[in-house]
Amino acid sequence: MKQLGMVLAAVALAAAAWWWFTAEMPRRAQANEAAAEAAAIQAERANTLYRWRDEAGNLHVTDAPPKGRRYERISRTPQDGITVDGGKP
Repeated sequence: MKQLGMVLAAVALAAAAWWWFTAEMPRRAQANEAAAEAAAIQAERANTLYRWRDEAGNLHVTDAPPKGRRYERISRTPQDGITVDGGKP
């Protein structure tokens, strides 16, 4: 009888391990991938500025896109090889 109980416990443990690796692990991996993708999108938005012109033609650069107006998305990080000089000639 004692051996039968140990066999049943081993079978139950094997079934639980099978369920974990076939059902729960892929679900957790998918959740981790979704979280990583959301973090990448948020990091990209944090590095983005929006360039647009108002009705008078004035140029604006903001950290939020304007509503109902065309805009251009630009990066806060300059590209390699571009030198930014704030002084006037």
